[in-house]
Amino acid sequence: MNFITWFKSYFSYRGRALSLYRSGMAKANKHDYNGAITDYSAAIRAPNIPTDVKAMTLYNRALAYSAIHEDEKSVEDLTAVLEIPGLAKNIKKEAQERRERLRRRDEKEMDRKAQRKQ
Repeated sequence: MNFITWFKSYFSYRGRALSLYRSGMAKANKHDYNGAITDYSAAIRAPNIPTDVKAMTLYNRALAYSAIHEDEKSVEDLTAVLEIPGLAKNIKKEAQERRERLRRRDEKEMDRKAQRKQ
């Protein structure tokens, strides 16, 4: 990709959202989950974000929230992914499975807290 093509794509809605998404991924890979969440959130707020980019970004923000044990926010993002029309079945299946794992993790945590109180 030459510089001019890259420059134009960076300023397109898709290019800008993808740039923020990639920045979030890089931060998540370095375990900077709060920084990743900030970048993912900015990408999600971008105007006219393409559906596929929004789904990827919501899913990855859910993973970052999960990593810092913000399970309620993670579930919200996964639910939002499931509500996006026209996504491939495998993407929705993965989001559904992840949401179910978070639900089970939350139930186990509640059980542990209840046992400690006894």
